[in-house]
This record gives sequence, C-alpha cells and structure tokens, in this order.
Amino acid sequence: MEVKDLKPELIWKCFDEVTKIPRPSCHEEQIREFLLKFAADHGVEAKTDKVGNVVMRRPATPGYENAPVVILQGHMDMVAEKNGDSTHDFMKDPIETYIDGDWVKARGTTLGADNGIGVAAAMAAMIDPDLVHGPLEALFTVNEEIGLEGAQNLGKDMITGSILINMDSEDDGEIFVGCAGGIDTTADFTYQRSFTPENFEYMRVAVSGLLGGHSGSDINLGRANANKIIARFIWECSQKWDITVCEIEGGNLRNAIPREAHAVFGVHSDHHEELKRHLKKYTEEILKEYEGVEPSMDLRIDTCERPEYCIDSETSIRLVRAIYSAPHGVYSMSRDLEGLVETSTNLAAVKMLDGNVVRITTSQRSSVESRKNDIAGQVEAHFQLAGAKVYHSDGYPGWAPDMKSPIMKISADAYEELFGVRPAIKAIHAGLECGLFLTKHPDLDMVSFGPTMTGVHSPDEKLLIPTVEKFWKHLARVLEKVAKS
Repeated sequence: MEVKDLKPELIWKCFDEVTKIPRPSCHEEQIREFLLKFAADHGVEAKTDKVGNVVMRRPATPGYENAPVVILQGHMDMVAEKNGDSTHDFMKDPIETYIDGDWVKARGTTLGADNGIGVAAAMAAMIDPDLVHGPLEALFTVNEEIGLEGAQNLGKDMITGSILINMDSEDDGEIFVGCAGGIDTTADFTYQRSFTPENFEYMRVAVSGLLGGHSGSDINLGRANANKIIARFIWECSQKWDITVCEIEGGNLRNAIPREAHAVFGVHSDHHEELKRHLKKYTEEILKEYEGVEPSMDLRIDTCERPEYCIDSETSIRLVRAIYSAPHGVYSMSRDLEGLVETSTNLAAVKMLDGNVVRITTSQRSSVESRKNDIAGQVEAHFQLAGAKVYHSDGYPGWAPDMKSPIMKISADAYEELFGVRPAIKAIHAGLECGLFLTKHPDLDMVSFGPTMTGVHSPDEKLLIPTVEKFWKHLARVLEKVAKS
C-alpha cells in the first residue's frame, strides 16, 4: 500500500502530492506554484503577498454565510535534514515515503509531515464537499522553519477571519493554546591560516547516529549534542598534548539538535597511539552517559592525510573552549504549567565559512519574553568572552495562553464528543506562528492541534497513521460547531 491509498483518502492524497514537491525553507517556489494550480484546478479563490505566502478562500456551506470566518493555517516549508549516506537532493527530489506498520516514514530524510500534513488538511478542507462550515480561509506561510518569516511579513489584506486554527502541532489528544518565543544568536570566530606541523599525525574524529530532534519539543529529552561531544573530546586532548585544529563542523539548522559532527586535528606523532587509547576510553564514557538515550551513537577516529593549513593555535583554543563550555539544553521549567520547558538554548551548528570564519549558530526559546532576552544575553556574553563577534536575529514573540478562549472550548468539546475523552490543554515550548499573527490581528482567537508525529527535524521523523483520521474528523467537527454556534 502507498501513502495515497490510506484513509481518509482526500487528506492522504493531498499529503502524498505535497511530499512530491521540493520545499526546503527559502525555496518554496515549487510548492507555491503547486498550491496556486491546485486552487485554479478546483475553482478556489487564491492569491499571494509580496513574500510568497498563499491564501485560499472558500464560501460557506449554504445557510452558514454569517458564521465567523475561520482561518486554517500551516507552513509550506520543511526542514531539510538527511542521513550522512543519503544522496537525496532536497532541491529537486521528491520525498521517498513508505509505510511501516502504523507509521509513515521517509527513506533517509525528514518526512516533511511538519508541516505537510497541516498543508494537506487545509487543501482538503478547501474542496471536500461533505464539510459543513462557515466561510473558510486557508493560509500557507513561507520560511517558518528559519525564523517564521512568512508570518512576520504577512500581507495586511491576506486574512480576514476572527478564528485561526494552526495545524502545526504534533500530538493527538492535545490542544495547544500557547507557545514560546525565540531568538537566534550567532557567533563568528575569525582565524588566521597556519601551515600544519610536519611532525604531527592527523586524524578525523566524528560522531554520528544521534537522534537529534526538534530544539523546542525535544530539548527536554536529554539527547546528546554532536557539537558538544566533539568539542569535549578535543578539549580533553588539548589538556594532555599540544594539538592543532584544522577543521571543525557539526549540525545544520538552528532549530534542530545536531546529530552529526566531526573535526580534523593533529597531535605530535609521539602521542598518536596514546590519543587513540584515550578515544576508546572517552567513547566508553560517552556511551555509558547516554545509555538508553542514544542507542545508535557512533564515535570513531580515522587517520587522514596531513592538511596544508590549520586554524591558528590561539583561535583554535578559544574556539574549542567556547563550544565545549557553551550552554545547551533546558535552562528553566515553567512554574505555571507542569512539565513545560520555560527557557532553553540550542547549540545548533558549527560551520567553516569562506574568509577564514567559523560560525556558531545557536537558538534560544522562552515563554517569558524577559527570560528569552536573558538567555540570549548569556549566550552572547559567553562567546564575547571567547573573542567572537556576536549578533542576534530579530526574534519572534511567544503566544500567551487564553484559558477563556471560545475556540479552545469548541475544539475541546468537539474532541470529547468524537472520541470520549477530554483533550489536554497545553502550551508548547516550540515556536508557532500564532504569536506573530497576534501582533497584526490582536483579536484573533486561536488554537493549534494536529496528528501525532515524532522525530521531527530529523530523518527519524514519522507520522502516526491512525491519528491522521482522528485529526481530520476533529477538524471537520470543529468547523461544523463554529458554523452552527
């Protein structure tokens, strides 16, 4: 069986079509064209704004024209992560989906159910003849995964509704009414190139096979950070012997916990065998530390050819110390909602750029605006002490829970009517676009819900098939209750 053959047929067919369209962040041209063609083919009104967001509009079911306008919202882009041995090209290749028991997965890459399933639900709602609903708008935003840029720059005339249902959540049976705000902090180390010593042995140490995951929703799970593991090993070596660092890289996206990292470095030939023994001991310690958390971690070292150049010794020491000691993980827990991470930071990526620059990308989140700025300031001060040039993104606001929200009650009642249990009402530590919508439309009444998926922002991403049918039935019941309210 293929994904398009699953039930309910309409939403799965739409999702299958979405997975075939390349749509990494900043490259949504093809998915935008696809959505506009979909609208034209089905006689649905559609338009775009100057940043590339798309909105579709569907008139109400006859008799419900005076019901509140409901906005169904998802984002077009997906996180483009793949395993090290994958040859997938996110700019041109379709996602290769397959069914594994009750799950839909992708071969070697992210699945893009974040937020392809939300996009598919909005598409289906635009054309399903059996839905009972008031006036509908479907909003598809761009560049959500790299800073919510579509929501930040939403055209003023794109949406007119008073109720917004965000479909970018990942847990069946939970309705979200709040989220964290976020900001990115970047540190640039500028170095001088030096010739590598001739009497050194050179090695490539690499960690792979980590679970990674979403830097918001998975940050509390205690998973390993590949950048920290590599930096820790090099720092320990530097405390024993003179070393020279030629290359260090790891991670990719600001909102993904880094799964892989490597470094090329040298040590005097007299200490080569001793270093290999130290790696064996270090590997045993790390595997024990993450036993039960990182079942597929692989840490190895290979001898390599002597590189021509290395990072100058003074900068390399500052760089390794800074990565090793940089804060990462949960900073504080919420005092208002049990189990909710309040504030966190993710040491996301280390990249060597042209111009003799090593760039470190980090991301901070908090449901408290002042604490978001505080943790970003601490990260800034940390890298400033190491001699880096530091700057911040504009950031985005959080979404404060409204426990008196009418759409929250309607959504909770609809779920209980359908499935016999009251859904949990929660806030999420991940960033949603809802806070940004409120800045331009402060009277919006909003909720977020979706089917169950795990491993988002990593090649382990998977979508739980039975919850998609529940999600679709829930959405349909909510729309009917709003129309009849």
